[in-house]
Amino acid sequence: MTRVLFLCTGNSCRSQMAEGLARHLGDGQVEAFSAGRQPKGIHPLAIKAMQEVRIDISGQTSKHLDAFTGQPFDFVITVCDRAREECPIWPGAREHIHWSLDDPAEATGSEEQQLAVFRRIRDEIRQRVRLFLTANHIGEAVE
Repeated sequence: MTRVLFLCTGNSCRSQMAEGLARHLGDGQVEAFSAGRQPKGIHPLAIKAMQEVRIDISGQTSKHLDAFTGQPFDFVITVCDRAREECPIWPGAREHIHWSLDDPAEATGSEEQQLAVFRRIRDEIRQRVRLFLTANHIGEAVE
């Protein structure tokens, strides 16, 4: 089983979607977790965008990265530039990876316009998770 920790600042959107996608696409071979330095709770539009692709993240919780201190991970993936700068190098992680993704929580406009941004980021994360799983020979990386 491959253990992956996704980190972002608020643990409300990007890292939550990445956790759900890695778990879903990992074909039972991935233990995915997410956390942030300043957890804010899961953004409702992240839940909605993920429901559109039949992945339910409504039961996931927003966690502080300290909740995982001392736990071993094969991969630690930061999904925002701020987290890369602020989050410590994870001792014992086999590899640290960084994905620079826009923060959908900063989207403005109507709910539909904001949701469009969440969809774009969700799809970008899905593509990156698939590539990550394929490159590391994990699961089948299919939907």
